[in-house]
Amino acid sequence: MDLISTTPTMKKIKLILSALLVLAFFTTQAQGVTPSAPTSKPKDMLEVGVQGGYMFVAGEVDREFGYGYGLHIRKATDYLFSLRLDLTMGSANGRGRGGDNLWEFDNSWTSGTLFGVFSLNNVRLDRPKKKVDLYAMVGAGFNSYEVDFKSPGTVQGIPRTGTVERSSALHAAAGAGISFRLSNKMNVGIEHQAFGLFGTRNDLLDGANREGNQGDRSVAGDILNWTSLVMNFNIGNAASRSEPLYWGGLGDGIMASIDAVKRRQDEALADTDQDGVIDAIDQEPDTPADVPVDTKGRTLDSDKDGVPDYKDIEPYYPPRAGERVNEDGVVVNPIGGGQGGGGVTEERVQEMIDETLNKYGLTEPKNNVAEWFLPMIHFGVDSYTIKYSDYGTLSSIARMLKANPEIRLLIIGHTDQTGPEAYNENLSFQRSAAIANHLVNTHGIGRGRLVLQYKGQEEALVPAGGSFMNRRVEFRVAGASDFEMDPPAGLNRREINGY
Repeated sequence: MDLISTTPTMKKIKLILSALLVLAFFTTQAQGVTPSAPTSKPKDMLEVGVQGGYMFVAGEVDREFGYGYGLHIRKATDYLFSLRLDLTMGSANGRGRGGDNLWEFDNSWTSGTLFGVFSLNNVRLDRPKKKVDLYAMVGAGFNSYEVDFKSPGTVQGIPRTGTVERSSALHAAAGAGISFRLSNKMNVGIEHQAFGLFGTRNDLLDGANREGNQGDRSVAGDILNWTSLVMNFNIGNAASRSEPLYWGGLGDGIMASIDAVKRRQDEALADTDQDGVIDAIDQEPDTPADVPVDTKGRTLDSDKDGVPDYKDIEPYYPPRAGERVNEDGVVVNPIGGGQGGGGVTEERVQEMIDETLNKYGLTEPKNNVAEWFLPMIHFGVDSYTIKYSDYGTLSSIARMLKANPEIRLLIIGHTDQTGPEAYNENLSFQRSAAIANHLVNTHGIGRGRLVLQYKGQEEALVPAGGSFMNRRVEFRVAGASDFEMDPPAGLNRREINGY
């Protein structure tokens, strides 16, 4: 084994590293270019890392203590791949041994490397964030190193002390590492890198070039190794940029898209005033609570007297020409007599019924009463108490029944979709029973003319489970086949409002 001293062939390492920095700059800038087509990939931060650790030469040598330090810049291109530019410096020491020869060496190393980094645990779709980044990397770059070596005595008259003078060479590099996330701005880890040189200098890292029995160079070269601790910092505005994509995971973008769809769905189905009409088509999005509205969310004024139904004591009796109504919707100057204060005569009731029938082509009221439209009564949550504001509506229904003694009235109770089904059936029945009691006790309607039924939560008007539109009692003229339902099991008729 011969000790070799090379002639000076030094190149400027600054020029080499500058070229690598320029290449990395344009690579990272390319990631910030706004694409012409829409993309779900967010803008992410740039990683800057510092590292330090143990550097040694692997070959026909005995390793001794060495050290290395460096810094790097890493930029993600997508969730699985990123580019990283490394600047590394250090010193690797050791002892070489071949036959009777023994020498010591000290390698002073400087290099710049561009790595392609692959995240190995970033393919799960059910985990939008991860705490550990496991990665492998391959790359290439330039290096410059100088080796001082010494050995006692001489070999064939040549002193056993010398220097492999500094010069540059190309190298290939590979590595692997693991990082642990501490926050959205910082992570720490450990990694290992190995450098293999191209050309005639690949066996000179220990200061000596080994020859075979035939005088040929050894096929095996020296490998520089570096194991280091790494501390990484994410650079960028956290308010406008995400963590580097290799921390987010493929599931991050997918979950974000799903959340955006859910938000748009919630916005599309929002009903701010809880009137049963979604905001997207609600022409009066701020109507008071529990106020009857039409299909466009507008406050109902059924008789078109300028007083909305929820304030109108007589909401279904439009004033005739020349008649005026007060703030309660009651005619104050009835034409053809009547009592002051807005009373309506029986003749007027029959006249309005006839007008309505004629309007819809129902010229034979006794044969078409089943087609009459009757209003709904709405209730509060978990309640079957009739609101005072609905007394006028029930008064109007009672007048219709008195004017048409030959018909029966079907009263159907409903609930919303919250609560147990059995409880809701009881509540539906109690609501229809409360209406029947009011018509019998207040207006003197015969109980035999009222047919009570109740429905479960399956017949909701509005899909939203708690909408007041579902907490209702409906009316229609009973037909010959309509029958009264028995109360739900467990309810006693005498225990329900005296019914």
